[in-house]
Amino acid sequence: MIKSMTGYGKTVCELPTKRIIIEIKSLNSKQLDINLRLPTHYKEKELEIRNIIAQKLQRGKIDLTFNVESIMPDKISRINEEVIREYFRQLKPIAEELGISSNTDFLRVIMPLPDTMKSEQPELDEEEWNIVYNGLLQSIEQLDAFRIQEGAAMFRDVKGHNESIRLLLEEVVPFEKQRTEKIKNRIKETLKNLNINGDLDENRFEQELIYYIEKLDISEEKIRLKNHIDYFDKTLNEDGPVGKKLGFISQEMGREINTLGSKANDSEIQRLVVNMKDELEKIKEQILNIL
Repeated sequence: MIKSMTGYGKTVCELPTKRIIIEIKSLNSKQLDINLRLPTHYKEKELEIRNIIAQKLQRGKIDLTFNVESIMPDKISRINEEVIREYFRQLKPIAEELGISSNTDFLRVIMPLPDTMKSEQPELDEEEWNIVYNGLLQSIEQLDAFRIQEGAAMFRDVKGHNESIRLLLEEVVPFEKQRTEKIKNRIKETLKNLNINGDLDENRFEQELIYYIEKLDISEEKIRLKNHIDYFDKTLNEDGPVGKKLGFISQEMGREINTLGSKANDSEIQRLVVNMKDELEKIKEQILNIL
């Protein structure tokens, strides 16, 4: 069954000190295009995350976001004792030299100075990553389920338009049989108007008429178009991504429909060809979003 490239998934991971909301969404794209928005301490897992997405989702414009709601900050600020001691060691002699009271609150002076505080980024805990990893897989599964649901609706729609082209092609047959007589009568009428009817060689006329009608013959186009329609139906039921393949088949269908129209030389057949083109355009619009 075909899948859509559009989808959405969301999972909430509850941890002792934080809450991580994983959101993933996808739109149609010719290739796989992954955009990640990750907190700093998850950057080390970026390649692994990309590989998981590529394996599971295969194609589409993928946006993945980790939103972290922390009870405690990820970056913990700590006092840099060595730097404070060094500031104090330098300031105390200067204070004594200038006669500044020894009761001066040196810490109040020192703490605003550079590098007295240092921020430590905690390393990603393996237990935390296992929880987040499972949450990521759940989000991807939700998105894939969304794709399958959308794909089922697209399957019905595309199959219906393909069947419409098949029925329109069948309607060409009776008009095709009438077309030969119409062409023959039209040529005879033209010759009559030119006042050369008495000098007409009937055998030569029939030969030229057969040659002319053969050039306008659409039998091969009809056969090829029917084969493409059948192949399109078969491909719709294949497993795995078939969007690109369906796109190629629809291009071939378009070529045959265009050739059929250019050779038709009949208003009724042209009308059917226009309707076929309309159905094919609806198919092409849907194919853009098929995985």
